[in-house]
Amino acid sequence: AFLPVFAYSLKVSPLIEKISDHKDFKKLLRTRNNILVLYSKSAAAAESSLRLLSSVAQEVKGRGTISWIDCGDTESRKLCKKMKVDPNSKEKGVDLLHYKDGAFHTAYNRAVTLKSMVAFLKDPEGAPLWEEDPEAKDIVHIDSEKELRRLLKKEDKPLLMMFYAPWCGVCKRMMPSYQQAATELKGKYVLAGMNVYSAEFERIKEEFNVRGYPTICYFEKGKFLFNFENFGATAADIAEWLKNPQAPQPQAPETPWADEENVVYHLTDEDFDKFIKDHSSVLVMFHAPWCGHCKKMKPEYEKAAEFLHVTSDSPGVLAAVDATVNKALAERYHISGFPTLKYFKDGEEKYTLPHLRTKKKIIDWLQNPEAPPPPEPAWEEKQTSVIHLAGEDFRESLKKKKHTLVMFYAPWCPHCKNAIPHFTTAAEVFKEDRKIAYAAVDCAKGQNHDLCKQEGVGGYPTFNYYNYGKFVEKYTGDRGESGFTTFMRTLRERDHERVGKKKDEL
Repeated sequence: AFLPVFAYSLKVSPLIEKISDHKDFKKLLRTRNNILVLYSKSAAAAESSLRLLSSVAQEVKGRGTISWIDCGDTESRKLCKKMKVDPNSKEKGVDLLHYKDGAFHTAYNRAVTLKSMVAFLKDPEGAPLWEEDPEAKDIVHIDSEKELRRLLKKEDKPLLMMFYAPWCGVCKRMMPSYQQAATELKGKYVLAGMNVYSAEFERIKEEFNVRGYPTICYFEKGKFLFNFENFGATAADIAEWLKNPQAPQPQAPETPWADEENVVYHLTDEDFDKFIKDHSSVLVMFHAPWCGHCKKMKPEYEKAAEFLHVTSDSPGVLAAVDATVNKALAERYHISGFPTLKYFKDGEEKYTLPHLRTKKKIIDWLQNPEAPPPPEPAWEEKQTSVIHLAGEDFRESLKKKKHTLVMFYAPWCPHCKNAIPHFTTAAEVFKEDRKIAYAAVDCAKGQNHDLCKQEGVGGYPTFNYYNYGKFVEKYTGDRGESGFTTFMRTLRERDHERVGKKKDEL
């Protein structure tokens, strides 16, 4: 169907698909999985929306579809009636509805701006942008490196800049305090925010040492001075700190567990073998100083050690190894997660025990040592359609596929565990398509450390999209099966459209 003459005078993008027939609309729903439809009471009522949507269509080309149904013309009126949509009831005579995977998804009720609509179509189930929150009106929202440079060059007032990621929980918890402070301090200080999660901002992250989210930098006359690191801050805390900005005080280093007063035997690469030989029954906890689960378990482990220490007929002793310091032991016993408990009997390793976390469980088990239930096989040991890659074959494997979504993960990471079944199911959906691959890299393995660093992995899971082995973008969409499949389906639709166009040209 052709757009009316007035639409061309407005330079409406040919990417906007005008539909008037119910069969055509059903076909659109069947062949596209991410559609924003503008219903209007007349062509004139659609005028300003079409202007904006032309720009949106250009930005989301290949990832989303914009369609227009003019309920004012005779043929389209039937379609609007069938779809139970009446734009006449709306204040401006237009209604924006979103359809996903062949069915109605939601009415578009976010800001009617280019940025918000593009963000919505790129991730229809994602949270609204920060600037859409009316409470955040006094935050200076920065979208590009160019805008950031301009702000730093022109702003005379002291400036606080929050570099954040849209999914970051700490950022979300801090935003209300940050925006309240922006309103209260308006005129004296500038508080700004910039979502730097996308790969296009790697240079900025490098320059301002953004290693996690949020990273909050303080500037005076465009010059970076230091970081604000009080993430539990209230608006009052931010205001107080800005009166006398100072570099974060270095934290006192934690006392290593081995240096604390306790009856656990702390073993090293040097004395481990002799100790295991000298004691017939030993439970060893391999731990890391930064590991939260280890810290949680430590008091229980110490209580169990004390109990065994004073028991005349003790069934064994408890030892610990800091695997980050004693790397030879960690490597020898293939330690990839913390805490890992291993039981040694008469100098030999006998069992790995994942389930002993309390004093009672430890003592009960030592009194009757028996094999634990078999562990759940590792992801890569299961038969799935996900390709598991390692450092040496990474690039070569990716070059063979046109579209590859790679999940960089660590086996101990809870967010990874949640995403794995969805990622695996998505791989199954596309297993017959030879141009597509879903791949995974276990970053906890020593051989993959350099690879994960080189591919910009700053946290787990990280999803990167590659085209014939070349990195294109970070995937930031929904981590459910639908998100992973929609992303790949959109790429394939784009391929098929290009092939279709080439055939038409011939």
